[in-house]
Amino acid sequence: MRFLDWKNRLAAVTMGAALAIAGPLMANPYEKYAGTTLVISWPALAHFTAAEELLEEFTEETGIEVEVDALQYLKLRDRQLLEMSKEEGEYDIVSWVVMWKGEYVAKGLLTPLSQFFTNGALVDPEFDIDDIADAYLQNGGIVGGGKGYLPGKSGALYGLPFGAETSILAYRKDIFEEQGLAVPTTYDELAGVMTQLGEAGIPAMTSRGKTGHQVTAGWLLHLAPMGGKIFDDQWNPVINSPEAVKAAEFMRHVVQTGPTGIETFGFGEASAAFLQGDAALYLDTLKIAAMSRNPNLSTVDGNVGFALHPTDVRCGSETGGFAIGIPANSQNQEAAFLLIQYLTNKAGDQRMVELGGDPIRHSTIQNNADLFPEYPVVAEQLPCADPDWRPLIPEWNELNIDVLGQALTKVITTDDPIQPIMDEANEKARAIMEREGYYKWAEYRQGS
Repeated sequence: MRFLDWKNRLAAVTMGAALAIAGPLMANPYEKYAGTTLVISWPALAHFTAAEELLEEFTEETGIEVEVDALQYLKLRDRQLLEMSKEEGEYDIVSWVVMWKGEYVAKGLLTPLSQFFTNGALVDPEFDIDDIADAYLQNGGIVGGGKGYLPGKSGALYGLPFGAETSILAYRKDIFEEQGLAVPTTYDELAGVMTQLGEAGIPAMTSRGKTGHQVTAGWLLHLAPMGGKIFDDQWNPVINSPEAVKAAEFMRHVVQTGPTGIETFGFGEASAAFLQGDAALYLDTLKIAAMSRNPNLSTVDGNVGFALHPTDVRCGSETGGFAIGIPANSQNQEAAFLLIQYLTNKAGDQRMVELGGDPIRHSTIQNNADLFPEYPVVAEQLPCADPDWRPLIPEWNELNIDVLGQALTKVITTDDPIQPIMDEANEKARAIMEREGYYKWAEYRQGS
């Protein structure tokens, strides 16, 4: 266990005191909070299920009890908003999808973590926050900097990544060998491989495609390396740009050459198509690697290779997944910080790997690179992980589901020209931003 050496030192000092050997007793940083019960809200996903064993170890070491409220992740936000809006909520720790962080902070529902990092009695001096992957930390935990959700002098830390991810390419090694295919490194090569597989009667690449946020996520995976964005620096939507249209055209090619049913695929269905042998390629979260080794999910273990997310005009992989922090109305904030620190420090991150979870630290990835074939790929991919992969603003949920999620469904389910579809979506996005006041300062300056 992670504090074994520390416990041994404490026992030695205690014995020394009993023998009247001079010197102060080593303090137990958890002792003050023993008997406290913490309640966590997080998703019912594999990483978090694995973490439950680590929670048991935490209780054994510290005497702090932990209860978990695990929900299907699409139901998580409504439940958390309800509890965190109360004067005294049920939760002491919440885990959020990265796109919710701006909304939670804007509504005053989260506690900044800086106050805990200034408390020497709470902070493990070996925590080493610089070892956490920058893209994960920025994407999941920082609010108030550039654009309101990126790093910057005005930003503050509200959470730490836990269950964070970027995207990589998974492919069927056996199929590629049989077909004489080289692993694609660019989007042109990827499109060519997809065409060749389709012509051979082999479903090429699986993808999320279900109407709403799922099809948007599928499109975003291609938008970033193609150089596209949702907004320019003045909050003007640019989802009808040449880059955005190109990404939509690629999505249509994915559906035309991929397995049947992509239009109905969420994350689970898209990954299952690859894991059950119904697709030769998967371009999405790195979580596919651990899933491919799980005999309860996969029939393709041993035949899966991993590669970098292909590039187009630039490298640009996903930033997503979850972060973890403390509600403003928690009554046990210091104990909650100790648990978050326990889960995310170097020993906790290593333990999560041992339990089947996903690491957030560079050192953990490097130390386990010989054990997991995707880890060297992830280490090389992380510098390309884009913290601005999607705009993490409170309006994103509406833009994601009601605007892009509808337009992109039309892209992948019809043969209609793509540019007009994206033009219409762009107008709808601008109307939302206008309604929310994003252009008031520009209008004010033009009028003054």
